[in-house]
Amino acid sequence: MTKTDYFDLKQIGVIHSPLKNLEDCPLQGHEGAPEATLEVYPEFADGLDGLETGSELIVLTWFHQSDRTVIKTYPRNFKDLPPIGVFGTRSPARPNPIGLHRLIITRVEKGKLMVKPMEALDGTPVVDIKPVIKDA
Repeated sequence: MTKTDYFDLKQIGVIHSPLKNLEDCPLQGHEGAPEATLEVYPEFADGLDGLETGSELIVLTWFHQSDRTVIKTYPRNFKDLPPIGVFGTRSPARPNPIGLHRLIITRVEKGKLMVKPMEALDGTPVVDIKPVIKDA
């Protein structure tokens, strides 16, 4: 298997959130994250067809303000615990700062989804949107 250092990802949209500072962001969505607007850029807006209020989504974001040099971190910022490998955590600081968010659509508008709970910072780039598939 060969290693590649380059991937061609397209930013498909952006998060508009009341969370303006990293310190304001909860560690996980279920820990008090607000509703936010997920704006999808016009060239990708037709990809929202079929999504409805009440649907669950997995949204992938790019934590653009994260430290990409982190390999070990304190789990949940507990400094009294020993640091562990970043891949065993949900920390946004990591080599590829991809955010993973499980959200519910609260409203659908042309090119926009209102979603909750979204713990991402205002201006966070959106990489992809996928529906949650319920087990049969």
